[in-house]
Formats: sequence, C-alpha cells, structure tokens
Amino acid sequence: MDHQAITDYLAASAAERVFSVDDSNHPLGTVSREQVRRERLITRCTYVFVFDTEGRLCVHQRTFHKRLYPGYWDVAAGGLVGAGESYLEGATRELEEELGVKGVPLREHFRFYYNARESRLWGGVFSCVWDGPIQMQPEEVMAVRWVDPRSPWQQSKEFYSPDSLLALELLMSPVIPD
Repeated sequence: MDHQAITDYLAASAAERVFSVDDSNHPLGTVSREQVRRERLITRCTYVFVFDTEGRLCVHQRTFHKRLYPGYWDVAAGGLVGAGESYLEGATRELEEELGVKGVPLREHFRFYYNARESRLWGGVFSCVWDGPIQMQPEEVMAVRWVDPRSPWQQSKEFYSPDSLLALELLMSPVIPD
C-alpha cells in the first residue's frame, strides 16, 4: 500500500462507529473508534479462530500501520463490533475482510472481559473449520501460517496480540469461563 492509501484507511477506520458498553457489557451508545481510543471506552470485539480439518490454527501477522499491536502475530481474525451489528455479524464480516473466509458456519463459544492499558473490551469468541484458500486483506494482514495449538508453536523474537492469546487460552482450557 502506498502512503496515501494507508492515510485514507486510517482516517476511515478512526471514523467508524462502534458500540460503547459498560463493564457488564450493556450498551451505552455508539461512538467513533477514535473516541474509544481517546476516552478509553469499553467496546465489543470478536475473535474468530480458524482451524483446518487437521486441527491446525491459522495465525496472521498484523501490518505495521495498525494502531494496536502493529507487526504482532494474531491467533484470531476479528475486530470491533460495528454499530448495529451483533457479535455474530461482526465476526462474519471481520473473518471475510481479514482472511477472505466466507460462507463457513461459525460456532459461538463464550464472551470474556479484557482490561489492559491499551484496550478494554468484551470479546465474543467463535471458531470455524476452513480448508480453503486464505486471501489476506493488505491493509491489515501481511503474512499467514498454520500452527498446531496443542504444541509449542510460538517463535522467539516474535510478538503476539495479548488479547487474542488470552481468548485462545480460554478456548483451549478444559474449563470454559462463565
């Protein structure tokens, strides 16, 4: 992407409207993504874990111009739930946008609260099985690989998005959160 395309993409992203929620996940209203960042509001977010039929997990590297965790590896497709969207609608949209995966049924697992210095959110966790092609969205994804999540898969000198790592840990845990 050229510099102007990145600038345009970032401006459009900052203006997107999303849900603001309280710490119990009750809607408070819609706000811009920029307002979420500036005021450290709580939002809704989706995490979609893409497995193939062999049980491998698709992980992708975020582009360097992403505001949050630039260049980090992410274990889930997803993002903020747009104003007027359900968690499922947001998960379906993000999965198609980021990885080009569409027309696949999503299994909803659970929701969890994530509270860190850089973001506060309620996450809706989904998974799917996909053996088709991955089509990376160049604005958001710059590399993809498949890993076995049941074995040591993280590589030294790489950084991983902590919120999606927590979601994966909860998903793979024998005890599902309330």
